[in-house]
This record gives sequence, structure tokens and C-alpha cells, in this order.
Amino acid sequence: MPYLLLALAIVSEVGATSCLKLTDGYTRLLPTIAVAVGYVVSFVLLGRALKDIPVSVAYAVWSGAGTAAVAAIGAVAFGEALGPLQWLGIALVIVGVVVLNVHGSH
Repeated sequence: MPYLLLALAIVSEVGATSCLKLTDGYTRLLPTIAVAVGYVVSFVLLGRALKDIPVSVAYAVWSGAGTAAVAAIGAVAFGEALGPLQWLGIALVIVGVVVLNVHGSH
């Protein structure tokens, strides 16, 4: 259950961060509300997950997975260009998250 909460926290944070682009500098009401609600939900779920997951692992997974997902969404949904080194960086973030989880499960 704690990893489900962490996964939902990541999804909420990624949604909120992706909506930041749509706020147009916080001049559009609905995307701005989505950002605020998304971040609140994300932090509540992350806090709940921290009851059972060490903060070092949970925060690294939350921020790393969120960073990789938002970078990919930016490239796909918003047409933001990412070069080969940037894709390599995203891959390294994902590898780091996997290593943390493999090590944390022993």
C-alpha cells in the first residue's frame, strides 16, 4: 500500500507540474487550480507513504520519477526539444531510481 500511495503522489505531482505550462503565468484559472490541487494531493500522499517508506528512498523515487516523466511529457506533449545528452540524463535518473528500489528491498 505505501508504494501505491507513492505512485499516486508521483502521478499527482507530474500532472500538477505539467499543468504549470498551461497556466500561462497563472493567468488561466482552471490550470492554476489544477496545479494547486495536484501539489497538495501529491504532498499529502507522499507524507502518508513516508509512514512506511524511508524518506531517502521515497523522496528520491518521487522526485526522480517525476523529473523523468515531466521531461518526457514536455518533449511529447509540448514539443520541447531534448538532445541525446538530456535523454541520457533522464535514463540515468531512471536507473538511479531502480537501483534505490532494488537495494531498498533487501
